[in-house]
Amino acid sequence: VERAQAQTAASPLEVENLAEIIEGFKMVLVVRNDLKMGKGKIAAQCSHATLGLFKKLQHRAPKSLRRWERCGQVKVVVKIESEEDMLVLQGRAKSLNLPTHITIDAGRTQIAPNSRTVMAILGPADMVDDV
Repeated sequence: VERAQAQTAASPLEVENLAEIIEGFKMVLVVRNDLKMGKGKIAAQCSHATLGLFKKLQHRAPKSLRRWERCGQVKVVVKIESEEDMLVLQGRAKSLNLPTHITIDAGRTQIAPNSRTVMAILGPADMVDDV
C-alpha cells in the first residue's frame, strides 16, 4: 500500500500536459473572509499557500511551474465567504485537473487551530478563471 501511494504521489499531474500547449498560466489565492484575518496574517497565509503549491508541483509538474514563472508568476488574490465554499471551489478545480493546495493554520495567533485559511490554484489562466 505504501509503495502504491509513493508512486501516486510522484506521478505527473494533468496540468503538466497543458503547460506544453497553453501560454498564460496564473495562480489564484482564495482567502477565507469569514475568518476576519488581519492584513499581515493574510499575507503570511497567502505565502504559505503559494509555497505549498510550488513544492507540490516542483516534482510532479515542473513544466507548469516554469510556464507560470515565464508568465511573470501572476498571482491574483480573491476572497471567499466560508470554508464550505472553499471546498466546493477545490472540488471544481479538481474536476478540471487543476492542482490546489490549502493552507491549514496552526492556530497560534489570530484564528482557531486547524483552520483552512487560503487555497492556491495554478493552471492556464482561462481554466483557473472557470473555477
